[in-house]
Amino acid sequence: MGLIKAVSGAVGGMLADQWKDFYTVPAGLPSTAALFAAVPQGTNAGRGSNTSASSNIITNGSKIVVPEGYGLLLFQDGKITGFVAEPGGYEWRSDDINSQSIFAGDGIVSPLIMQSWERFKFGGQPGSQQAAFFVSLKELPDNRFGTQSEIYWDDGFLNTQVGAVTRGSYTLKIVDPILFVKNFVPATYLRPGAVFDFTDLDNAAAGQLFNEVVGSLAPAFSLYTNDPSKGNRITKIQQDSVGFAKSLSDAVEQAYQWRSDRGLAIVKTAIVSIEYDANTRELLKTVQRADALSGARGNSNLQASVAQGIQSAGENGGAAGLMGIGMATGMMGVGGLQQPVAPAAPAAPAADDPVAKLKKAKEMLDLGLITQQDYDALKAKALGL
Repeated sequence: MGLIKAVSGAVGGMLADQWKDFYTVPAGLPSTAALFAAVPQGTNAGRGSNTSASSNIITNGSKIVVPEGYGLLLFQDGKITGFVAEPGGYEWRSDDINSQSIFAGDGIVSPLIMQSWERFKFGGQPGSQQAAFFVSLKELPDNRFGTQSEIYWDDGFLNTQVGAVTRGSYTLKIVDPILFVKNFVPATYLRPGAVFDFTDLDNAAAGQLFNEVVGSLAPAFSLYTNDPSKGNRITKIQQDSVGFAKSLSDAVEQAYQWRSDRGLAIVKTAIVSIEYDANTRELLKTVQRADALSGARGNSNLQASVAQGIQSAGENGGAAGLMGIGMATGMMGVGGLQQPVAPAAPAAPAADDPVAKLKKAKEMLDLGLITQQDYDALKAKALGL
């Protein structure tokens, strides 16, 4: 009885596999799908009757349509035998006896007899395996990362070690589909109906990538902030999705060889948040204060501080207090924090020299540091009037 069934199955399957088929992308795929099998479209709007063909045989003459943004990998008995990167329609051709068809010009008698005999030996099933898989060549979004506790890196701008909790996402790209499939994709995804998705929580391979990205964040931050072309500024990371992606991709490559061993690369990143630890926050405040006191803005801030000090001295000590502040500002120079150190000045005149006092008071009046009334008072006091 089993022999009769084997013969019946061999002949029935053989006849069904004579039909050419039309292979395309399966319906309902997520946007993050990276690898999936091409599926035969046995029927379309009620037309077509090729519904009994073997799932692991592609008949000669069958057409496979490759859409934009995808590549096509061809398999014969588990081995990659071809790759197509250009979109368009392609016709399957194979020397395998199971793929031969009377509709593809392979003869009439030979394909039928030989296939029937070969399948009889395998219990009615074809003795080979053929498959076509689509692989995404697009950027694959929504690959998220995050740290549970602070990571620490050497910051080139702050010139010390800093730490933060961070989270964000990145886009992946398969830059070498053959390496990706041969070295990384588990065998369970190389079958009809399976979809390799990097964002699938049940995908253990994708989970490994997540762990490797998190482990590379500290070196990536260090690479970015120690890159002079980035200005050594950690604050630029959230505005520079491509620049930080390169740092992260380089760090991942150095540690785990994504590109060279797996055919993968990180293309863009989006840092959603960076929460610095207490020490780093204090350092950033100090740096902000230093920035505020640098350049022309620093001169303005310093002049405002001197003016406020003069006002307080005038309120508390009258003209004498003003004269003391004036002497101090003359020695320091308004905005002197941003000026190079000048050569040593000649010795200052004696403090009781009325000419020197009047000269200093006149300079303060010209700078707007004292009023005409204050100047007249200082002049009267210096001349003993």
